[in-house]
Amino acid sequence: MRALILIAALGTSAHAQMSAEDFDAYTRGHTFYYGAGGQAYGGEEYLDNRRVRWSFLDGECQEGYWYEQDDLICFVYENRPDPQCWSFERTGSGLIARFSGETAMSELYEVERSSEPLMCLGPKIGV
Repeated sequence: MRALILIAALGTSAHAQMSAEDFDAYTRGHTFYYGAGGQAYGGEEYLDNRRVRWSFLDGECQEGYWYEQDDLICFVYENRPDPQCWSFERTGSGLIARFSGETAMSELYEVERSSEPLMCLGPKIGV
């Protein structure tokens, strides 16, 4: 009986990694703003057909797309063709993203979810 209570308690506090279908349903049509270590990190707009638009909140945006691989959500951007794969978990306070790769990167967390598009300035003109 004690083991059952422990398993039940662990089950209620643990959060499961999101599937691609859950991730798409939660993010599509929204812009998410992420933080890391108490600081603003960036924003991503999730579009139809698994397309995305990312910005470090400097007005410059990168177009890209995402796909599922080995239970991770992988992103490819126009300026960076090598995939960046993350695990996503939905908690009571929003998404938590954990980078899956050789380089250590702090986890990102959802700060805000908006139905407004990401602010992107036009291309730089001139020198």
